[in-house]
Amino acid sequence: MEQQIDQVVQAINIAFDQSQISLHQQALAYLSTVQQNSNETWRLVLKLFVDQNADGTRKYPAQVRFFALRVLDEFLDNRFERFDDESFQTLQQALIAYIQSEYVLGPAEADATFIRNKFSHTLTLFFLCTYNEQWPTFFSDLFTLIQPTEQSSQKGFNRHVSLLFFHIVLEISGEVADQIIKSARTFSAARHARDGRVRDGVRERDASRINEAVLTIVAEGAERMAELRKDPTAASDPKELDNVVEVVDWGVRTFGSYVGWIDINLTVTPTTVPLLFNLLADSSLPIRLATSVALLRIVSKGLKEPSDKLQLLKVLSLGQVLEALEAKTRQQQQERGDDTDEGEESYREALGKLLNVLGQELAKLVDDFPNEEVRAEASTYLLHIQPVMLHFLADDYDDTCSTVFPLLQTILSAYKRARKISTEPLDQSKRAFLISLLEVILVKMKWDADSDPDDADEDDIAEFEKMRKANSILSIDQDLVTDAVRTLASNTISAYRSGVSIKWNDAELGVYLVYIFGEINKTGGKGRAAFCQAPAVDKDKRKATDYSEYPLTPHGEMLAALVQSGIASFSNRSVALQVFETVSRYTDFFKVRKECIIPTLEAIVDVRGLHNDNSQYRSRLFYLFHRFIKELRNEIPVDIAPTIIDSMRDLLPIVVEIPEPEEPEQDVLTEAVKNSTFESQLFLFETAGILCSLMFKNPSQQSTVLLSLVKPLMDDLSVNFQAVRANGTSDLVPIVKVHHIIMALGNIAKGFPDYPNPLPQNYILPPLEVFAEMAQAILVCLEAMNVFKPIRDATRYAFARILATAGPTVTHSIPPLMSNLLAHFEPSELVDFMNFIGLLIHKLQKDMFDVLDQLIGPLSTHITTLLSQPISGTDDQRAHIETKKAYLALLNNIMASRLQGIFISDRNSASFENLIQTMQQLAEDVLDPACEKVALTFLSRCVTVWGHPAGAPTATNGQDAGGSLPGFERFIYERLIPTAFRVPSLPNFNFKDGQLVVVLHEIANLLQTICKIRGTEAYTFFINVFLPSQNWPPDMAADFTTKLRDLDGKNFRKYFTDLIRSSRASS
Repeated sequence: MEQQIDQVVQAINIAFDQSQISLHQQALAYLSTVQQNSNETWRLVLKLFVDQNADGTRKYPAQVRFFALRVLDEFLDNRFERFDDESFQTLQQALIAYIQSEYVLGPAEADATFIRNKFSHTLTLFFLCTYNEQWPTFFSDLFTLIQPTEQSSQKGFNRHVSLLFFHIVLEISGEVADQIIKSARTFSAARHARDGRVRDGVRERDASRINEAVLTIVAEGAERMAELRKDPTAASDPKELDNVVEVVDWGVRTFGSYVGWIDINLTVTPTTVPLLFNLLADSSLPIRLATSVALLRIVSKGLKEPSDKLQLLKVLSLGQVLEALEAKTRQQQQERGDDTDEGEESYREALGKLLNVLGQELAKLVDDFPNEEVRAEASTYLLHIQPVMLHFLADDYDDTCSTVFPLLQTILSAYKRARKISTEPLDQSKRAFLISLLEVILVKMKWDADSDPDDADEDDIAEFEKMRKANSILSIDQDLVTDAVRTLASNTISAYRSGVSIKWNDAELGVYLVYIFGEINKTGGKGRAAFCQAPAVDKDKRKATDYSEYPLTPHGEMLAALVQSGIASFSNRSVALQVFETVSRYTDFFKVRKECIIPTLEAIVDVRGLHNDNSQYRSRLFYLFHRFIKELRNEIPVDIAPTIIDSMRDLLPIVVEIPEPEEPEQDVLTEAVKNSTFESQLFLFETAGILCSLMFKNPSQQSTVLLSLVKPLMDDLSVNFQAVRANGTSDLVPIVKVHHIIMALGNIAKGFPDYPNPLPQNYILPPLEVFAEMAQAILVCLEAMNVFKPIRDATRYAFARILATAGPTVTHSIPPLMSNLLAHFEPSELVDFMNFIGLLIHKLQKDMFDVLDQLIGPLSTHITTLLSQPISGTDDQRAHIETKKAYLALLNNIMASRLQGIFISDRNSASFENLIQTMQQLAEDVLDPACEKVALTFLSRCVTVWGHPAGAPTATNGQDAGGSLPGFERFIYERLIPTAFRVPSLPNFNFKDGQLVVVLHEIANLLQTICKIRGTEAYTFFINVFLPSQNWPPDMAADFTTKLRDLDGKNFRKYFTDLIRSSRASS
């Protein structure tokens, strides 16, 4: 064995020696083998751990002995059978001897505390293996060692053995009773059974003695602490007080570890309760924290009888203790001022957690126990601790404040339930609590005076905004909340208006309360009625109604006071921002008090708003200003529109910044065009367009102002376009500048109303020639720069808005636009382009005919080519499906807008048959049921348009081309009807797929459409030709044809689905 021991020691030394790299892996492999074969090597490592030199010191170094403990752990951890007598005695005697020499008479591994901690775990594992059958006297033997010996000079219990005892009990509690540890392990039935036996054995034999020993050591330590604090000179050595504190701390932790799984009558006694409460207020922070955990576990311990739990809580009288400690720690907190003591704050947090659990247990008794007497008593106790809970809730530290959130939620939920059951007003005590709670919440809703909202973390802001809602109380007593909010907001705004000096966070809160009042005032009206007590007025008469003669609602009064107070001029911009957030949210107020519009606009456009020196602040104001103008465009006096535009001209020049790429593979151009500052600036361009559109009654002025906005951009566009042509991609700034200018031009157009269709009589059109120039300039840029995706994206964006405004004036630009967009494109762009065309069809209707006539042929060719390419991955497949969906949607939009003539025009008639065949193929693709359904819809529309019998008017290639298309009836009978019956019979047509059931419904619609359009001829075809060819019995064919003719759409879809399902089942 000595040779093996030398090998193990040598391997460990090599493993710890970084210089012996060549042997390092070999040593680790050898040690791993030793550990894996712990059943054979445990005797060897036991010697490594316990052997001593002649002078009593340990023979082997700490790293060797630590490895020995790891191997012993491996040996003991998964052992569930008893040891043979010789092995047990060897281990027991060695470990007892080690404790005797090292803990009773020695320094308890003073130079290697990690050995001490590891040994307590190893000894616990040995205890778990042997306690029930082989070492039932484990604790008796340990208690003997705790007693002072004749050789020892120390008084009282042996500190080292006491700490070892505490660590072992803590480890045992963790192994047999801690559900977190248990759930982290893979379940073992043998371990589970063994742990249960150990737990029962300790309860039966040793629980009372363990508890007595722990409490005796803790009580003695507490007494000694008091003596040493009173007279430090009484210490036997300078570290004695620290040593005693350590023993008491670990003793209380140990007590807390087992209170949850042994008899409560042992742990809660007339002796323990005063001891625990004294320790809960001890000057040592670790002791206080450990005691709070122990008490928390006592309070939350499950008891069979609820009356026993009430009795336990009464015995503890924890509410009074916590009330005193909360007040004491709050006073200390105030005395510390700005000097934060994180340790003491963690203690307040621990007290909050303890109160929360106490309250939760009382609430359970109130809610769940049928005995009225118990419920009443628990309710009284719960009422008593609510003020203490509010003090914790009011704590400035979030960690402390949040400890009582669960209890608060429980109390408020109970109030809500009570309100649902009874319409009676809340009793005085509950109402008083809600008033106090609301006061706390209103204070908590304030920003800290020294915080800066501009620099706050986004997650912190989100949590703060969530906390600022008073929804929980609101659902219980809305009047209480609205009255408190209105009072505080009105008082704050009134104080500012009167010249009273108020803190920025008080001012911000006052404005914020006006902002959320619309949310919390559930009884308020909608629109103007939320702000003005006026009778109902028809929509078309509202603009002519003078609402100023009607009184304001409470919210209206708050907003009027807000505007009149001038609080937007507050020195802290967070206050001004909240003002602008509020006025842009409640624009309907300005429709009933129009005199408030101009002062509000003045505040927004000057240094308080758009011209503030903070760029992040300005960016937000650009949006709020846009929102305010957009919502009130019909209320703003037209004569001030040019003035407002002039006030914002200095904000319109576009500045380009090229960012440094965060990752080497990033495309710098793509990142540069995503500039958030510019994206905010786009709101200004749209706002300028809105203001310009208001001048429609003076076309000359409108044209002049529009040109004054557009010409600088066009000139800048020309300069940068020439720079791109000269420099290519070597300089990204002009490319990004062209992108930004195109987007800005699009947003100016977006500010104008859509081109009306049809055009009303006497309608005053905007300066269409200016928009045509814009479109032409953008096209020129696109033609030269269509290799850049951002330019293509910006062009598509701008054209959608220019076309919406200018209508048919610029539709001639669409074919060259399309050819340039599709010269270089990605699949996603093609989808966007088709969606863009669909939008134009919706807006321009028949004015799109000529454009679509030119467009549909090349576009269909692009699509067909794209869809015929092999799919090489999931991205390709996704792009393939999205393209198909967009194409089918476009085709259906064309049909729905009665523009179907483009398909059979002189330009496109040759490709019409290919289009129909493609649609038929898509209608048969059950692997893509979404597109299959849309393809069937398109075919149904084709039948409706071109499937009429020969007597109907012949279809022409005009806009409304419809009627009878020669040869189309053959397609119906030879291709469509067979497809309709073939699809449900395909082997991969799965009736359990809901999308395919929808496809089946669309097939039923198609069949009924055919019969409706072709009439008797179609019924005759079904009953005499098609169904017999499919081997349908005559009676079944007759029944089907009758149902097809007589049932409405809904009932035929059901009949057809059931028929196909039953025929599939029978086959």
